[in-house]
Amino acid sequence: MDDLEDTEEAAFVAEDVNNIIKESIDSILLNASYNQTKVAQWTTNVVEVTLKRLTALAKPFKYVVTCVIMQKNGAGLHTASSCYWDNATDGSRTVRWENKTMYCIATVFGLAI
Repeated sequence: MDDLEDTEEAAFVAEDVNNIIKESIDSILLNASYNQTKVAQWTTNVVEVTLKRLTALAKPFKYVVTCVIMQKNGAGLHTASSCYWDNATDGSRTVRWENKTMYCIATVFGLAI
C-alpha cells in the first residue's frame, strides 16, 4: 500500500495542474482588458504565480511554464509542442483562457526528477 501512496504522491496529476494554471491566469487577468504595455508583465506574472503554486505541491518535478497573451483581433495563432519523455511519470497541460479582448495560452511541462 505504501508503494501506491508514494506513486500517487509523486505523480503528475493533470487535473490539479490544470486548475493551478486556470486559477493563476484568473488571478492576474480576470478583470483586465488587453493593453499592449501590460502584456510583458502579465505573462511574467502568470508564469511566476503558476510556478510558485506548482513548487508548493512539493512533488519531485522540474517544471517548465510558458505563457502567450494575444489580443483578440481576428488573427490566427497556431502552436505545437513535442516531448520525448517517460509517459508514466512526466506530463503536460495547456490551458486556453479568454475574455472579450484577449487570449492567454499557458502550458506546463512536468518532468519527474
